[in-house]
Amino acid sequence: MTNYSKLPAILVLEDGTVFHGKAAGKIGTTTGEICFNTGTTGYQEIFTDPSYYAQIMVTTNAHIGNYGIDDEDEESKEIQIAGLVCKNYNINYSRKMADQSIQNYFEEENLVGISDIDTRSLVRHIRSKGAMNAIISSENLDVDSLKAELAKVPSMDGLELSSRVSTKEPYYYGEEGAPTRIAVLDLGIKKNILRNFDSRQVYAKVFPAKTTFAEMQEWNPDGYFISNGPGDPAAMDYAIQTVKDILAADKPMFGICLGHQILALANDIRTQKMHNGHRGINHPVKNIIANKCEITSQNHGFGVVAEDIESSDKVEITHVNLNDNSIEGIRVKGKNAFSVQYHPESSPGPHDSRYLFDDFIAMVKG
Repeated sequence: MTNYSKLPAILVLEDGTVFHGKAAGKIGTTTGEICFNTGTTGYQEIFTDPSYYAQIMVTTNAHIGNYGIDDEDEESKEIQIAGLVCKNYNINYSRKMADQSIQNYFEEENLVGISDIDTRSLVRHIRSKGAMNAIISSENLDVDSLKAELAKVPSMDGLELSSRVSTKEPYYYGEEGAPTRIAVLDLGIKKNILRNFDSRQVYAKVFPAKTTFAEMQEWNPDGYFISNGPGDPAAMDYAIQTVKDILAADKPMFGICLGHQILALANDIRTQKMHNGHRGINHPVKNIIANKCEITSQNHGFGVVAEDIESSDKVEITHVNLNDNSIEGIRVKGKNAFSVQYHPESSPGPHDSRYLFDDFIAMVKG
């Protein structure tokens, strides 16, 4: 295991801002769009969430690694973030269920990070300036050469990433004899979404991102689920067309996060890159249909354009964010199709929104 505590590291932002710290994880260099998550727990679930693919994660919680790594906490088969920025990086951990330290985990997964950063200052800077690319290095401390390397990194705006993290082959999840069959379009799905379906007696078949409606329909499912995932939804013509075809066939459909954005685009609602996005486990959302508030888990850097929905005759708003009034849920008029921007599977996060899985199953059984 690397004696990281004596090795320096550097973080350079796209706007030229530089932070000096200590190496964490594998010694090396990594790039990606920098973002921050305000959750106080669940760091391993965050690391392995495919929606974070190609992003450098800043954790605002002061201690990372303090309860170790447990294989059961993974949301996908590998680490998805491009790099980690944290304040206190704790190799020593305390949890009986833990399998290993965060340092061992990062070295096995080839994850480069930086610790001993003033994350409060960094987050305030990102909040003000907005999302931008960044580079971390513990092998090259020359700022000018790092800036030159960073300049080659493409913007997240316009990037299609789901096909990189999606399953390559279809697979099944749940009990084959379950009464409900759901076709899942994997744009970067989290394991806990599938666990939530399984606990509701759903047998799911998970399909690669670029699977067509006709190919999924051959399995004869009762309904369709469009998953979360990374990248710019507007760059995903293949998924937009699939959702249009599901709607045209009038099949029950539920979308989460990226799936929400794809459903919007399939109904001529534009999406846009947000200044910072929402990433955390305490975002208040109002269900305007039920007139109730729920505390939600969120992870997205793109959102739907509110003005387009307000003037649309195809969709209506079901949920709004009480912090910034952004659109958090929609349903298609005259169709059994709805979506939410946040994560009702909430891993990590509160369970206020798990009812959405029940609503979808009830719709399917209709």
